[in-house]
Amino acid sequence: MILFTFADYWWFYLAFIVFVLIVLALDLGVFHKQAHEVSFKEASIWTSIWIGLAMVFNLLFYWYAHWRFSSAPQYLSLSGFDPDQQARTMALEFLTGFVVEKSLAIDNIFVFAVVFAYFGIPKIYQHRILFWGILGALVFRAIFIAMGSVLMRYEWVVIFFGALLILTGIKMFFAGTEQTDLNKNIVVRALKKIFRIHPMIEGQKFFIRKEGLLHVTPLFLALAFLELSDIIFAIDSVPAIFALTNEPLIVFTSNIFAILGLRSMYFMLAGVMDRFVYIKYGLASVLVFVGFKMVYLNEAFGGKFPIIWSLLIIASLIGGSILLSVIMDARRRPDKLEIKRL
Repeated sequence: MILFTFADYWWFYLAFIVFVLIVLALDLGVFHKQAHEVSFKEASIWTSIWIGLAMVFNLLFYWYAHWRFSSAPQYLSLSGFDPDQQARTMALEFLTGFVVEKSLAIDNIFVFAVVFAYFGIPKIYQHRILFWGILGALVFRAIFIAMGSVLMRYEWVVIFFGALLILTGIKMFFAGTEQTDLNKNIVVRALKKIFRIHPMIEGQKFFIRKEGLLHVTPLFLALAFLELSDIIFAIDSVPAIFALTNEPLIVFTSNIFAILGLRSMYFMLAGVMDRFVYIKYGLASVLVFVGFKMVYLNEAFGGKFPIIWSLLIIASLIGGSILLSVIMDARRRPDKLEIKRL
């Protein structure tokens, strides 16, 4: 049963979208009006701000849900309905969805680094590309979530996406770590055939006229590739959150908050990503767990696997892979320092 239906809470969606647009306008029009290279300190501050905003929203959402469940007749009439317990559950579902999406977004960060290196995008212009890329991602995620809210009502669809997540996780376990060659990528080759390409970077422009003809710059090619790659990532991440909650409102808000902080997280982690060598195993484990939850666990636990267990398992998998990466990196670094002294 969906408690926050779109028909009754369309104004909530609208208000949230307006809030997101205002925040993005402030981000690009005020705080990043001038193109500049984002430092680790600035990225860390913005990452903390985005996470803080998500947690404040979750607290406000809990208070609102508790008030609404305690006062609205349509909820009070439900047999065995506990307003306080239900509000806590929904707040935990938002938090778990946010953690899952934030964790899976690490894969996006690796793609960002490869794409920027391939197209030779200077750091000073990377924020602009990511801003428009994430704005487009918000639109595509909204479409995917709207489709998912309808399709996930069918058991065979849930099982299909659960199996897909399990297979994706297994594939990630055995995937190599070799550098991706974008020259062989079908998307890059298609973009080069479709558009007239100006090979030089002309400031922060995406388009430029040359001899009366419109050309795209490497910035546009990087943006287009990132947009298309996010659509592919959404095939995994959106069903993963639907495995944790059947409330489209929670899926939408947790997904959007996770995406909003993706740019700052990239600039914060860009220089140390090679140290988190075991993070992919944590992400793969999360996908397998969530897929297994969709295929079997939810049904085995009476229709809903306990959300607090899901949060603890997912946090342990991600946290454990990060901790292991840090420990192993610390063991390797003394050897590197000794070699340099020799």
